[in-house]
Amino acid sequence: MKPGTPLREIVEHRIANGLYAGEDVERVEQELIERARIGKVSHLANKLADGRMISASVRPRSDGGWVVTHQDISEREALGAQLARQNALLEQREQQLQAQNARFVAAIDNMSQGLCLFDREQRVVFANRRYAELYGLSPGEVQPGTTLREILTARAARGVYDNTDAAQSIEEGVASFNREVSQILPLADGRFISVLRRPMPDGSLISTHEDITEREKLYAELAAQKEELRAQNERFDAALRNMSQGLCMFDAEQRVLMANERYAEIYGLTLDQVTPGTTLRQIIEHRIAKGIFAGANPEAYIQERLARFHEASVAVHRLSDGRSICIRRQPMAEGGWVTTHEDVTEREALQIRLEQQNQQLDAAMNNMSQGLAMFDDQQRLVVCNKLYAEMYGLSPEQVKPGTTAREILQHRLSTGCYATDEPDRFADDRLAKYGTIDSEVMELADGRIINVSQRQMANGWWVFTHQDITAQRCSEAKIVHMALHDALTDLPNRVLLNERLEQALPRIRRDEMLAVHLIDLDHFKSVNDTLGHAAGDKLLKLVTGRLRGLVREVDTIARMGGDEFAVLQVGIGQPSDATALALRIIEAIGAPYDIDDQQVIIGTSIGIAVGPSDGDKPDQLIRSADLALYRAKEDGRGTYRYFGPEMDAQMQARRIMECDLRRALAAGEFELHYQPVVDLSSDEISGVEALIRWHHPEKGTILPSAFIPVAEEIGFIVPLGEWAIREACRTASGWPGNVRIAVNLSPVQFRNPGFVQVVVNALATSGLAADRLELEITETVLLHDSEATLSTLYQLRALGVRIAIDDFGTGFSSLSYLQSFPFDKIKIDRSFVNDIADGVGSLNIVRAVAAMANGLGMRTTAEGVETVEQLETVRAEGCTEMQGFLFSRPLPAGEIEQLLLARCKPTADDGKRAEGYAA
Repeated sequence: MKPGTPLREIVEHRIANGLYAGEDVERVEQELIERARIGKVSHLANKLADGRMISASVRPRSDGGWVVTHQDISEREALGAQLARQNALLEQREQQLQAQNARFVAAIDNMSQGLCLFDREQRVVFANRRYAELYGLSPGEVQPGTTLREILTARAARGVYDNTDAAQSIEEGVASFNREVSQILPLADGRFISVLRRPMPDGSLISTHEDITEREKLYAELAAQKEELRAQNERFDAALRNMSQGLCMFDAEQRVLMANERYAEIYGLTLDQVTPGTTLRQIIEHRIAKGIFAGANPEAYIQERLARFHEASVAVHRLSDGRSICIRRQPMAEGGWVTTHEDVTEREALQIRLEQQNQQLDAAMNNMSQGLAMFDDQQRLVVCNKLYAEMYGLSPEQVKPGTTAREILQHRLSTGCYATDEPDRFADDRLAKYGTIDSEVMELADGRIINVSQRQMANGWWVFTHQDITAQRCSEAKIVHMALHDALTDLPNRVLLNERLEQALPRIRRDEMLAVHLIDLDHFKSVNDTLGHAAGDKLLKLVTGRLRGLVREVDTIARMGGDEFAVLQVGIGQPSDATALALRIIEAIGAPYDIDDQQVIIGTSIGIAVGPSDGDKPDQLIRSADLALYRAKEDGRGTYRYFGPEMDAQMQARRIMECDLRRALAAGEFELHYQPVVDLSSDEISGVEALIRWHHPEKGTILPSAFIPVAEEIGFIVPLGEWAIREACRTASGWPGNVRIAVNLSPVQFRNPGFVQVVVNALATSGLAADRLELEITETVLLHDSEATLSTLYQLRALGVRIAIDDFGTGFSSLSYLQSFPFDKIKIDRSFVNDIADGVGSLNIVRAVAAMANGLGMRTTAEGVETVEQLETVRAEGCTEMQGFLFSRPLPAGEIEQLLLARCKPTADDGKRAEGYAA
């Protein structure tokens, strides 16, 4: 083509070269001429037969010609198409970002932390609901545009800085805006808020606020949450780069449009291997080269992946390295595809563990001791365990998920669980209580007692637990009964008696009274000691039965402990009613009992207190009855006594004596006096009996008969008796070797486990020969635990100590005692010696005892000899020794030593001396 070439020739050349396929020369030429004649610039685009796009501009010239410029725009058109597709992708991405942003805002607004984002001007950009709640602010007080100072001022107005300088706190908060802060803020209401403020590169500030009052131990987890919150506020591109899923977008030709770093990481690829334009086949080949693919055949895996490229799907691919990757493929509008790749290896493991945990939970639910049922907020059953259904006789069909609470109640009513004549009303009442109580106890028609507890969950659902507490209630009732009743007799105990008295005293009418009978069984201990405790228990039960037959239903019988009972007699009109009951009790209890084929006879002593005259409180009445009982026992037992005011004074005096006794031994107020014992064959002193005296600093000398019983009752007789033995042995060790020392023993002292050792120590310390010590016991000692008593006696005999029976004939005298142990001496009580001259009975007793003792090889001592006539009589009847005022009264240690040195014998002046002693 050269200047001067006609337009037609150029068109012909183009058509000949195939550029205008299907066109003729005339038409093309004519169109160009017409465009030139228009008189202004025109443009047209022609698509040539070879596919190229040519843009032609026709510019007329002033001389009638025209200039035509031609530009190949094929590549620009292709780029335009590609740009349109990319714009569509960007629009899709923007929609995804908007959806994700909506989810992000919802998540932020429902997070447990307060979150507030400020711009560089300290104005709120965003603040979630929790931020306002933490400081008691309204949403309007933290809306976008609110300044930091305004928020701090509002918080101060709510009393947040009540214990600090509010103005200073506000200024410090504003001044420190650009500084990173991590602190724990104590609020005036006692809460602790963890505050984390972090400036952003653009001058803005993000702050998180969390109530850590109950979670201070979870700081590490809190830090992770803060970091997560910070990451969530990064730009979307940063979130995309760091998302946990791999993301890859392909065009319709299976070429990569975009892939994030996570996608490359999952398959061990570099970013260069997933750049835009890389084909799916190339990516799969790179993965196979790394050994990361699913299946056994790499080529088959390539073909399968390429063939299924255009299918929307969700599948988990298990790679050769053991990982599981979840791949989701979704088509794009313009023909491309979006794929997400998530490593679910750990999640699948968690799923397996969750299934195992669910199995364990199911096993736990069905093996727990409570029935469990969970209902949703519409009162529909979500789940229940087997025991719940079994407790109410429900079938699996009746407790399937979705069944309403009303339907289940109706099923339970139909099985007869509840005793009601109005089932519909019952169901309405039960449902009305739904969610209003924490716990209640219900009794079913069959007598079972069910404790139902309900707790609301955070999502509005309810969990109900049903526990059968029938056995527990029975146990509780039994425990209460045991706490208020005696285990042996099943009678009320002291606690229940006090309660009954508390109830009865305020109910006494003007013309009525009540009586408290305190009952003590006489000689019960003897039954325990001789027949054993089992027999004693049987006796107590028999006594209980007799008492029950004597009282009315409104009266109360109680066992106070041991062999002591009480009867509360209510609604009586006069004391004689109490007297009549007391006499019936004495008569009934005194009747013989048959226990293990043996007849047992006991008695009873009763103390009576009448209320309210003898006391208007339970403890006063029982104390008054106790004092009356003490008087009844003092007056000989087997009787009753009413309380009198003088008894209280006597008891106070007794308590004073108890205190004085405990102090007296350490104060050295006790002294031993010694009374000689004379051998009637030689009229010489053969021994001395030690008798204790108490020299009270205020009351003077107190005789043993006044304080020994008290000492025995309070246990003080043990240390006092030990002192007496030591003192007697020490004193006797300085006397002539043929003079014995006799010491009286209390039954309480004798039963003390360490008694034999006391004797051994006294003899060893004093140096007194054992055969010079004579221990005097009463027949009462022999009544208690005969085996232990005989064992102690034989231990003493083995030491060489002599044993004598004192006051023989006044107690429970039995010849079996004399056969069971070889006593050295029998001492005849002074009561028989006093009447020996006037009473034939006393003379015969003395004669019989002396003859029996002589026959058994025992010595006999007559006590209380005060006249020559008594002396001659006991000598004539065969007594071997005498003791009494006729020879000497008890003397202090110094005087008895003088008498022993003189070795005095009775003379004709004895009667005069006796009179002098008596004076």
